[in-house]
Amino acid sequence: MSRRRKAVERKITPDYKYNSVKLSKFINNLMLKGKKSLAEQIVYDAFDIIKEKTEKDPIDVFEGALRNATPQVKVVSKRLGGSNYQVPREIGLKEGQAMVFRWLINFARTRKENTMSKRLAEELMAANNGEGASVKKKDETHKMAEANRAFAHIRW
Repeated sequence: MSRRRKAVERKITPDYKYNSVKLSKFINNLMLKGKKSLAEQIVYDAFDIIKEKTEKDPIDVFEGALRNATPQVKVVSKRLGGSNYQVPREIGLKEGQAMVFRWLINFARTRKENTMSKRLAEELMAANNGEGASVKKKDETHKMAEANRAFAHIRW
C-alpha cells in the first residue's frame, strides 16, 4: 500500500451479454492464464444450464448466490504478548465480494460434474438455495468469529 497517494481504482467494463460489472469481475477471477474468452464461455454456458434447470433469470440466481455466500466478518491472526489471537473483524463490501468469488470458483472446481460449466452452475444454484460448500464456508467463518468474540477488543 502506497504511503504517497491513494491507489487509482480501474474502471471495469461490464460484460457484453448481461451488462453486469459484478459478472465481469467474476469472469476475470475465473480466468486462468489470460484466457478470458474461455472463462466467458464457461460462465455463459453455466448460465444457460441454470436457465434450463431453474427457469429463472440466471443473473438473479447469480446475485442470490453472492448474497447468500458473502461473509460479513472474518478472523485475523494478531500476535500479542507472545501468543496469537484470532481477532474477529468486519470486512467491507469489496473484500467480501472477493472472498465469495474465490470460494465459489474453488468449490466449483472441486465438484464432481463433468465440465466446469456444469460444476459452476450447480455451485451457483446451491448457493442461491442457501446450501453448498461456499455457504457452509461462510457459516464456518461466522462461527469462528463468534467463538473469538472475546478478543474483539484487541486493535492494531
